[in-house]
Amino acid sequence: MSDAEYTLEDELLARARIHAREVVDDHGLEIDLSSVEWDVSKRATRRAGACRWESDREVATIVLTRRAYERYEWPEFAAVLRHELVHVWQFQRFGEAGHGPQFREQAELLSAPRHCPTFSEPRYVLRCLESGCDWRAQRHQASEPVKTPEQYRCGVCSGEYEVEHVESGRTWTTAGGFGGAKAALGSQW
Repeated sequence: MSDAEYTLEDELLARARIHAREVVDDHGLEIDLSSVEWDVSKRATRRAGACRWESDREVATIVLTRRAYERYEWPEFAAVLRHELVHVWQFQRFGEAGHGPQFREQAELLSAPRHCPTFSEPRYVLRCLESGCDWRAQRHQASEPVKTPEQYRCGVCSGEYEVEHVESGRTWTTAGGFGGAKAALGSQW
């Protein structure tokens, strides 16, 4: 293969594999890299990485997002990779993965974030209406909590929240408000 045939995906995967070996060697992370497959997503719009487990084959697949690789500096992207390696460790050791105490402990040892930052701006922001509560959540799609906020509560104090359509600044607290904002914005929605 000539240099002209190498792609950005080839570069991303090569750097990721090298970093994974360094993490395993330098930190003693007990994972079997020969049971890890690698993939690049060209379509993901907010998630920088993911780890999928095929229990029948006992193979973990780390999927890294090209857009995130292009947007982040290497140290930030390497942290995303370490996050996914913790999930590989969980899958290989316990057959399941999550972000609980077991994850937090291992992630801290690797200087990996508990949650990876999104690399795109949210379309909606949910904001608690209770005074003194600064809970906020971001959404990229019109999920049920965005469409029908009156059926959900703040993630901290259980108070009511409002939803803001980031681009327009319009807010609502009910399904009717969602419908009204969507209708008012029309093609700008």
